[in-house]
Amino acid sequence: MSTDPRTLTIEEFHDLVHEAAQHLPNEIMAMMENLAVTVAVVPAPEQNVAARLQPGQALYGLYQGVPQTQRGRGYGLVPPDRITIFMVPMIYHFRTLAELRTQVQRTLLHEIGHHFGLGEKRLRELGY
Repeated sequence: MSTDPRTLTIEEFHDLVHEAAQHLPNEIMAMMENLAVTVAVVPAPEQNVAARLQPGQALYGLYQGVPQTQRGRGYGLVPPDRITIFMVPMIYHFRTLAELRTQVQRTLLHEIGHHFGLGEKRLRELGY
């Protein structure tokens, strides 16, 4: 794997996301339900809209689904919630592999927080 994030392939970036997921505490992994983590090169226009980005902001990750705190008795037989981690915005902003690796981990934890029902304000208070 290259030390320059701008030369990573999508497969190598996927490996970074997989590595970040492997380092999650077992307690968090055990609580995640009906959730898929995916990688994309760039956000689709509708994903940027869904994230309500402000001018100049970049989308590193996006949670799409029903947070666990909002799942009622009727929740079932639904496709998995999805966390998408976006490659290009990250490799554009983080110049070293170490910085990129840290941001991938941070972004994954941030989006998992949404899966558990945490809002943006609380996630920022927690440092994510």
